[in-house]
Amino acid sequence: MTDGATTTPEPCMGPNEAADGQPRPGQRVLVAMSGGVDSSVAALLLTRAGLEAHGTTMKLFDAQQACLASDKGCCSARDIEDARQVCLDLGIPHYAFNFTRTFEREVIDRFCQGYLAGRTPNPCVDCNRYVKFEALQERRAQLSFDYLATGHYARRALNPRTGRFELRRGLDPDKDQSYVLFHLTQDNLRHMLFPLGDLTKADVRDLARQQGFGTAEKRESQDICFVPTGSYADFIERRANVAFPPGPIVNRAGRVLGTHRGLPHYTVGQRKGIGVAAEAPLFVYEKRIADNALVVGFDEDARCTSILVREANFVALPCLEQPMGLEVKTHYRQTAVPALVSQLNADTLRIDFEQPQRACAPGQFAVAYQGDAVVCGGTIERVLS
Repeated sequence: MTDGATTTPEPCMGPNEAADGQPRPGQRVLVAMSGGVDSSVAALLLTRAGLEAHGTTMKLFDAQQACLASDKGCCSARDIEDARQVCLDLGIPHYAFNFTRTFEREVIDRFCQGYLAGRTPNPCVDCNRYVKFEALQERRAQLSFDYLATGHYARRALNPRTGRFELRRGLDPDKDQSYVLFHLTQDNLRHMLFPLGDLTKADVRDLARQQGFGTAEKRESQDICFVPTGSYADFIERRANVAFPPGPIVNRAGRVLGTHRGLPHYTVGQRKGIGVAAEAPLFVYEKRIADNALVVGFDEDARCTSILVREANFVALPCLEQPMGLEVKTHYRQTAVPALVSQLNADTLRIDFEQPQRACAPGQFAVAYQGDAVVCGGTIERVLS
């Protein structure tokens, strides 16, 4: 198989779409299967619902990289075999699609370029966006499947009042993954299924045990699958053939406090490992590429009140006609906090928090919710204040 590529979006209403946007027995579903317990149970639930499920696993690495990734809990050759075995257990077909070039270009290269530019990219979001929900959605359409399904903990529903598909939080607050899916378009959601959205992780493991899946006790994937040592900076230095020079650690007033080891070794919001003694914990506030400076401050100095967000995607609403009071997350594990969200132009947002926030890192993502529904989200461009 060869890499997928983008294509023209399909019409808003497909010929097989039910009025409520829900699938009907007999419809064809391509199930993205990582070889883990979540996607295994997603495939199980779809077959129980009477859908014609076909499993697919994406090959994302060449042979050498696959060996390095083998202990990461995802994306390895073993994971392909685990997914294939689950499909054999369920009596459904299994395919392996080669997306190595797409993954290298859209995930690994973006990750390296982001860190080199002083940003803090999230490669898992880029993998979802450009591989699972772009290249794989195109493959779904090419093969005439009605839906693509994944094992994400999120929900999708058609809002009869707005006529738009909504992306909603998963019911398990500890596993909700709606934050990393904010980029989904209306066409993506029209052809998406999230079978695990109403379940907890404990429910999913119980179902896998009852079915006798070998993946039932498989551990969660950890860290970034293509960084074998866990050191992002070391990986980028090798791949980009560059050396990261040390530079000054300064406070927000410009006073030099020490020397850093190279900016990619740090992330905005980081507290431990800065290497400067102070009367209270210091946090990374900014990575300043222009003069190779690491800007730090005490907790109250390292927080922000306003951010600029680019590449905005609108989900529950087509746009923000006026500023809206919403709840916003700026990183995955954060509890959403109140903020005023204003749309400045077609793809730019300004977010003003009710209370100052830490770790608003350029390159990360800000996602705005109204209740359980994702309203919009985008990439943090810079801190305004």
